[in-house]
Amino acid sequence: MTTTLIDQLNWRYATKKMDANKAVPQEKVDAIIEAIRLAPTSSGTQPFELIVVTNPEKRAEIRAAASDQAQVTDGSHLLVFAAWDNYTADRIDEVVDLVTQERGELPMLNAYYENLKSNYLPRDASVNYEHAARQAYIALGIAMVAAAEQEVDSTPMEGFNPRKVDEILDLKARGLRSVVLLPLGYRDASGDWLLPMKKVRKSVETMVSTID
Repeated sequence: MTTTLIDQLNWRYATKKMDANKAVPQEKVDAIIEAIRLAPTSSGTQPFELIVVTNPEKRAEIRAAASDQAQVTDGSHLLVFAAWDNYTADRIDEVVDLVTQERGELPMLNAYYENLKSNYLPRDASVNYEHAARQAYIALGIAMVAAAEQEVDSTPMEGFNPRKVDEILDLKARGLRSVVLLPLGYRDASGDWLLPMKKVRKSVETMVSTID
């Protein structure tokens, strides 16, 4: 029987206990990273970076800054989504250069991104960071689907001290701010209290309305 996307989404859950002795193969991690790279973002800016943390000492430090959530160290890989702290002319110009390199000169390209600059650059840095962070969340969603497709467990985490994680990973020097964490690993079937519980979601009738 062919496994469908819905099957995979029913299989996945926010894993609470990971098997610290079982590492995710690099080819599966690479597939998840590629899905993140291909995620859509506003105006194609991709205003975030992905930090893959496997170093045990760094993950132990991040665990301490993440309410001691064990998945950070029990998983074999920790993905840190870090958004741009602001939009700048240089960052937008890099996007233009990449698009030009891949697609060639397009008549409206420069005008489009000059208009983007005129809208984004005068805004407060906090507004631009929040916009960039929302783009990282689009990629987070795709990462979790990609992990499920690879039969890799993942747990999205907002419960951490971003300033501390930024310090641990020296993100401020790179113009980045941590947004969300995603440990990757394999569920510990004997130790995860959530695994045997039924998935609970609102019904279609409750959460979906149609305007004809």
